[in-house]
Formats: sequence, C-alpha cells, structure tokens
Amino acid sequence: MYLAPLNYDRYFKKVFSDLRIAKRFLEDFFEITIQEIDLMTVHHKITDDATAVEFDFRCKIDNQYVIIDMQQWYKPDVVHRFYAYHCISTALQLEKLPIKSIGITGNAPEEYVNTKERKVKDFSEILPVITFVWMVDDTFGLKDDFISYTMTPEIVLDLVKNHLLWKSENITELLRQREAALIQLSNKSRRLDFLQKNKLVYAFQKNIVANSKAEDSKYHKYLAWFELAEKTRNKLNQKSDFLQYTEDEIFAELIRRISKETLTEDDFTYIENYEQFTDRVSRWSRTLFQEGREEGREEGREEGREEERQIQEARQYQDKLDMARKLMQSGVAIEVIMTATGLTRTELKTLDIN
Repeated sequence: MYLAPLNYDRYFKKVFSDLRIAKRFLEDFFEITIQEIDLMTVHHKITDDATAVEFDFRCKIDNQYVIIDMQQWYKPDVVHRFYAYHCISTALQLEKLPIKSIGITGNAPEEYVNTKERKVKDFSEILPVITFVWMVDDTFGLKDDFISYTMTPEIVLDLVKNHLLWKSENITELLRQREAALIQLSNKSRRLDFLQKNKLVYAFQKNIVANSKAEDSKYHKYLAWFELAEKTRNKLNQKSDFLQYTEDEIFAELIRRISKETLTEDDFTYIENYEQFTDRVSRWSRTLFQEGREEGREEGREEGREEERQIQEARQYQDKLDMARKLMQSGVAIEVIMTATGLTRTELKTLDIN
C-alpha cells in the first residue's frame, strides 16, 4: 500500500484540514472561484437532550457555508440525517448574527411602552448552506454522477410533472406556464433567491469513475478527485498508480499527507481495523437493503425469519457502536466501555472520534 484510503474518515479529515486542498476541491466540483475560505468547528451539541453532531468538514467560503461528509456505505437515514445537518449548519449562524436596533414609535405593545428602540438579531445576515455528501458505494439506484436539491417554487415542479401539458400540441399554453414559472423563479423580492442558493448534494464516487469510461463521457474537473479516491481503496495500490497527479501542487500535497511514509504504526492498525469494521457494517447494510426488497413477501418463510434475525443483530451492533462512541467522547475508560458494550478493543479502535 502506497496511499492510505482517502475515503476513510481519518484520512479524509487529514487531507481536507488543508484549506488549499478543500478550496480546490470545491472549486473543481462546483466550477466556481473562491476568494476566501475559513475552517469552522465541526463538533456541536445543539440542546441538552440532543445527540452531539460532528461534521467531517465544515467551512465558510465567501458568502456561504459548506459541509462535506464522507459516506462509506448504505445507511437508511442518509437523506433525513443530512437534511438535519444542513439545518443545523444554518442554525449555528444564529450565535454570531449581528444585532440591529428597531425604533419603537406609535402605539407600541405593552412591553415596549417605555422603550425607544428594540434590539433584535438581523436574520437577513444568515448565509446559504451547501451540504455535500460524498457517497463511496451507495448510488441511490441512479447512474448520474451526482444529484443536487435546492428549494425552488412549487410551480416549477408542477410544470415539469404535468404529463398532459408536455404531450399536448398546445405550445402557447406550455410557454405561458413556463413564463409563469420563470417569474416566480427569478423573483428576488425580500431575497427570495436565498432559498435557491441552499443546496443538498449527493455525489456518487462509483458512478463518477464508471461514467468517465463511457465513450461519450464529458470531462469534469472533479473526476480526478474521485478517481484518486477510488484507487486508494485498493490495498495493493502503488506509487505508479498516482504519478499522473504529482505534477499538480495540490494533488501532490494530498498524496504526501496520506502516503505510507507519513503513516504511523497506529495508522496501520487503524486501517486494518477499519477494513474489518467496514466489512461487518457492509454486511449489515446489505441486510437492510435486502429487508427493503423482501418487504411484502410472504411472512413466515424461513429465509424471512433468518433475515429478520440478522437485521435485529445488525441494529443492536450499531446501537453498541453509537453508545461506545458517546462514552469515548466523554472520556470513559476503554475497559469500562468494553464491559458495558461487549465490544472488543479492536472494534473500539475503529471509532475515530477526533
């Protein structure tokens, strides 16, 4: 092995902690030019009862915030979870919103009778958020390189899904509805365009690499990132596999950060343990996927009972991992966690809590 797997949490975070690398990746994927980029804190606890949220990477670029998260395998909650992350990244801005004063005149409410002005947070200063989910294996059953969701007027969806209209020969009506949709879509009154600037993007590494090999494929700058990541998944990867990237200063630094020469004994143990962990969770993921496919089939079949047992075991195992991670974050001794969860020391080492 020449390079550590870029898709593993530890090495993804190690690479993207260099803001030059993060900046270049975002510019290549979104085809933009970033003037300024600032690293933001990634670990947050929203309320006393809420589970702590930890982003893999979070930054501020020019006039928006960006989250990047690496997803190794199928997870049933990947849509809802990252929608929640997106909302949390928006809510975190409330802490530093500027305060503005509003003059109180005329018939004011009782609580402002003796007040000339009211100080409030300026919500108009909230910046849009891009949540970028790097999917390693899961493709949502699609063949696209990525899918991107944003908030658009519902009239646009109605237009696209109006099958009768598109089958009709009434071009005048089609153009009329298109114009109505464009009017709402381009309306910037009260900064309505802010809603469209928020994005939730799922990029599929497997598809990007596969699609690049098609005869009619179009070159995209982001290909190199996913192609390199895919090559690092090969445990037998060699230096010669990455020579094409070394002439680029940014990619050369990326390679240096995860090259064998920079790895410690703990890194090699982490990689070995992570591979075992990945294999076990992948089997759990496949079981959950099979659960969906089996839904509606005849109950009571032996295969169904065995599948249900496997699903239950997989869920219990995931619960143990979640509990262990929380205990480790709280500083509980490894021996205590092993006793409480039944997990081995090797399994606990796979939980990167940094």
